[in-house]
Amino acid sequence: MVAPAPRPPAGRYGPEPTDGTRRLQRLALAALVVVAMVVLAWIGTGVMRDPVIWQDVGYRVDGPGSTEVTFDVTTAVGAAATCRVQALSSSYAQVGVLDVPVPPADTRTRRVTVTVPTVELAVTGVVQRCELVR
Repeated sequence: MVAPAPRPPAGRYGPEPTDGTRRLQRLALAALVVVAMVVLAWIGTGVMRDPVIWQDVGYRVDGPGSTEVTFDVTTAVGAAATCRVQALSSSYAQVGVLDVPVPPADTRTRRVTVTVPTVELAVTGVVQRCELVR
C-alpha cells in the first residue's frame, strides 16, 4: 500500500486555493496564452508585410574617392527593388550615396556589389534602405 503524498501544514504557503480560485487561475493562464499567440501573429505578419529585406555583407574603402559595398537583397522571385547605399565618414556624416537598381531574378536572394563615389574618405559603407519597384 502506497501512502498519499504528505501535505504541507495548513496556511504555511498561503490559503488553500478554492475551486473559484483555481478556475480564475486557469482562465488567466488561457488568456495569457491567447495574448501571446496574438502578439506572435502580429509580429509574424509584420515580417511578412516587409517585401524587401537586405543584409550588409561588407565594404572596402578604395580611397577618398570611392567605397565598394556588398549586400544581399531578398524579395519575392521576379520582383525588382531599389536600394540606397551610403558611405559614411568617421563622424557618421554621409560622404557618398548611390541609388542602386536591383533587377528581378529567379532566386529570392541575390548579392549585389556596387562602388559608391565619395567626396572624402569613408570609414564604412552600408545600405540605408531598400524598396520594391512598383
